[in-house]
Amino acid sequence: MNQHPPVYRVEVTFVGSLPARQVERASGVSEVVVHRQQLRCLVRGSVQPFLEALHGYEVITLTSSPALSGGQQ
Repeated sequence: MNQHPPVYRVEVTFVGSLPARQVERASGVSEVVVHRQQLRCLVRGSVQPFLEALHGYEVITLTSSPALSGGQQ
């Protein structure tokens, strides 16, 4: 059986500036959308590169949920 890495839909709200460019360049991150102080994206596999991109920025909220992939959860 072929295991696919997990994919998560992540939403983060910040105080002040957002690390949009750092997040876009992080390994496994795609579909980055910024709206005001909120950043949404998909993270595939390890979340470590995503978390490293947030370093130095003040996070107010962070939510993560499994993303639907190919109609399956």
